[in-house]
Amino acid sequence: MARGKKAAKELSPEEKLQQALVPVEEQPYPIPENWCWVRLGSLLNEIKNGTTIKQDKSSSGYWVTRIESLQNQTIDFNRLGSIVNKCDIKDTDWYMAGDIALSHINSADHVGKTALINADMLPLVHGMNLLRLRFNENCIPAFFQYYSQSFQYKEEILSRINMAVNQVSINQKQLGSLEFPLPTLPEQHRIISRIESLFAKLDEAKEKAQAVVDSFELRKSVILHKAFAGELTEWWRKDHGVGLDSWKIMSLNDCIQKMQNGLAKRSGSIGESYVVLRLANLSENGFDTSDLREILLDEKEQEAYSLLENDVIMIRVNGSKDNVGRQLLVPDVKKWAFCDHIIRIRYRNNVLPDYMVLFSKSDNYRTYVKNHMVSSAGQNTISRKGIANMAVPVPECDEQKEIVRTLSVLFNKEQQAKEAAETVLAQIDTIKKAILARAFRGELGTNDPAEEWAGELVKAVL
Repeated sequence: MARGKKAAKELSPEEKLQQALVPVEEQPYPIPENWCWVRLGSLLNEIKNGTTIKQDKSSSGYWVTRIESLQNQTIDFNRLGSIVNKCDIKDTDWYMAGDIALSHINSADHVGKTALINADMLPLVHGMNLLRLRFNENCIPAFFQYYSQSFQYKEEILSRINMAVNQVSINQKQLGSLEFPLPTLPEQHRIISRIESLFAKLDEAKEKAQAVVDSFELRKSVILHKAFAGELTEWWRKDHGVGLDSWKIMSLNDCIQKMQNGLAKRSGSIGESYVVLRLANLSENGFDTSDLREILLDEKEQEAYSLLENDVIMIRVNGSKDNVGRQLLVPDVKKWAFCDHIIRIRYRNNVLPDYMVLFSKSDNYRTYVKNHMVSSAGQNTISRKGIANMAVPVPECDEQKEIVRTLSVLFNKEQQAKEAAETVLAQIDTIKKAILARAFRGELGTNDPAEEWAGELVKAVL
C-alpha cells in the first residue's frame, strides 16, 4: 500500500489546455477567431526572482539590474549595480537575450513595467526586486513587451496587486494568471513590424516637436538680438528715411528718470488698504494675482510706493540669479504698492517702458546683470549703482514702438508654435496607446484568418 499523500492525477493534454485557456466569461474583450486568450504562465518557461547577492554601486565587477535601472521600457546602464566576485554569481543568475525584466515591487504607477533584454546588454545579472520572464517558443518576447505597454495590461496588473505601506507588489502566481491575447507566430511578427513602423513615424514627429520646444528660448534670444541690433526694423528705417545713426548708445542710468526701492514694513495700523506686490507675485510670464497680500499705508507711504500704469518694476533681490534684474510693465491697476525686494523704475520720456522691458530679456542685459550683481548668504542683489553703466541701444520713440510691435507679433507666433509642439508631444503617447489597443484586438489589418488557431501552439507545448 502506498504511503503518504495520494499521487496527483496526471492531467491529459486537453485538460492542461483548458487550464491554460481563459474561459469565455473571463476574457477581457473579443479577439479574432484564430487567436486565443491564455494565462501568461502557459507561455513561460520561467518566472524567476533576482539574486540577493550584495550589490556594489561602483563601476567595477559585473553589471546587475536594480529596481531603478528599469526605465522607459529598457535598462538604464547608468543605474546598474555591480557584483565584484564572479564566483558568487550562479549560472541561473545571468540574463539571456529575449528575457523580460519586470518590476514586481514598486509604486502603483511603476509596478508591472518591463524591459526587453537584448544581446547588446549582455553579460548582465538579474538583480533583486525584478522578476525575469523567459518565454517558450509560442510567444515572441517583443510581442509581450509591447503588450506590457498597453492599458489593458496595466489594468490587469493593478487588479492583482498586493498593497503595502509605501509600495505594491505582484507575485509570480498572480502574474502567471494574467490574461494574454495570443495570435499565431506569423501574426505576432506582423504586429511587431506594424507597431515598430507606426511608432517610428510617431517618434520622428516627437523628435521634431521636441526640437521646437527645446529651441524656443534660443529663437527668442536670436530675435531679441536682431531687434536691439536694428536688424528687425531695417525695412522700417528705409520706409521712413531714417538711418541706423539715429540710434544712441545710452547708459541705463541716463534712461531712468526715477528709481525707488520698495516698502520694507510688513503691516500697518492706519491708512488705506493696498496690495503690496511680493516676489511670489512675479513670474517670467507676468503677474501672478492668485495670492495677493494687503496692508494699510498712510498718505506718505501711498505717495512714495504707489504703482502707476506703465511703471516698470524690477526684481532687486532673489535667490535665483536668473530672476534678479527681471523687469515687468505695470498694468492699469489701482492701489498696488511693492515690497523692498523690488525696485520701481520710471523711464525718461524718450525711452518707452515696454521697450525697456523687452530689452531686459536680451542676452546683453542678462549678462551684464549677472556680472554686476552681489551674492551673499544665498541671496543675489543688483543695485542702481550696479546697473548704472549698462549700455542701452536707444532708437527714436517711433522706432521703439515699431520694435515693440514687431516683437509682439513674432513672440506670439513663436508661442503658438511652441504650444502646437507641446500639444503634439502630449498626443503622441495617447496615439501610441490607441495603436497598442488596436494591435492586441487584431485590428491593425495584419491578421490572416486562414492561419490555424493559436491554441494548437499552446496545446503542442503542453
